[in-house]
This record gives sequence, structure tokens and C-alpha cells, in this order.
Amino acid sequence: MNKNLNMEQLASAQKANAEVMMALVRTGFDGIERLTTLNIAASRELLNNVLLNTKEMLNAKDTEELKKINEAMTKPGMDRWMNYSRSLYQISSDMQKKISTVMESQYEGFNEKASKAIDKTKASTPVGGDVFAAAMKSMLDVSNKAYDNISSMAKQLSDIAEANLQAAQATSKATAAAAKKGK
Repeated sequence: MNKNLNMEQLASAQKANAEVMMALVRTGFDGIERLTTLNIAASRELLNNVLLNTKEMLNAKDTEELKKINEAMTKPGMDRWMNYSRSLYQISSDMQKKISTVMESQYEGFNEKASKAIDKTKASTPVGGDVFAAAMKSMLDVSNKAYDNISSMAKQLSDIAEANLQAAQATSKATAAAAKKGK
């Protein structure tokens, strides 16, 4: 009976782990697919713009016209770069959120099972089991604190990346405004 229960628990744990891995693999493939689509579209747009801009530059009559053509290309190029950066950030952010969600649910399930196992062991062990259970609970608490710290750092890094993107957008707008005033 006890062997069957352990085998059932083992099979259940293996199934749960396989489901987590499949969710992570799906998330990874989804991100790769979105990133590939973004890069193909950006490459196609870049190629088309380079061809069009080269044609315009070759048709310039003098250096003044060439200068105007070059200035006219700057803002659209910056706008395309910012849009690409925003899309890249969005893909990365979405993947990070999905992976975090999967990992958090897995970690919470592990925590719950570990606490129950410690309590069960404590109740069924002879003298001295309390010391072992207390040590295990302490290790679990330290693990929880470490996980919370890592989660907090990941959120801070995400916030920093978002702030950097917003700063780059503001700089791009300021540069475009300054270029207009310079004309």
C-alpha cells in the first residue's frame, strides 16, 4: 500500500514537472516566433527603405538637395528604431511575465508540499523529530526569502528596462524637435 502511494506520488510529481516544462517550452517557442516575425518585418522594411533612400540620394542634383534628403530620412529612421525597440521590449516583457507565472505557481506548489511533508514527518518521528522539522522549516523560510528577493530584483530590472525605453523615446522626440528648430 505504502509503495503504491509513493509510486503514485512519484508519477504525479513527474507529470506535474512535465507539464511545467511543456509550458516553459511553449512560452519559449512563442517568444522565438514573435521575435522572428518582428525581425523579418524589420529587415524587410529596412531593405525597402535603404533601396528607396538610395534611389532618392542618387537623384539629388546637388549637395544641398542631398543634405535635405538625408535630414528627411533621420526622423522616420529614429521612429522605426523606437517602434522596433518597443516591440522587442514588449516581447521580452511578455515572456518574462509568462515564465514568472509558471515558475511562481510551481514554487508555491513545492512550498505547500514541502511544508506538509515536514509537518507529517514531525508528527510521525520519535524524539528529536522536532529539531529536524525546525531545521527543515528554517531552510524553507530561507529559501522563500531568497525567492522573494530574486523576484523583487527581476521586477526592478524590468522597471529599469522600461524606464530606459521611455528615456530613449523622450530623447528621440527631443532630437527630432531640435532638428526641426535647426531648419
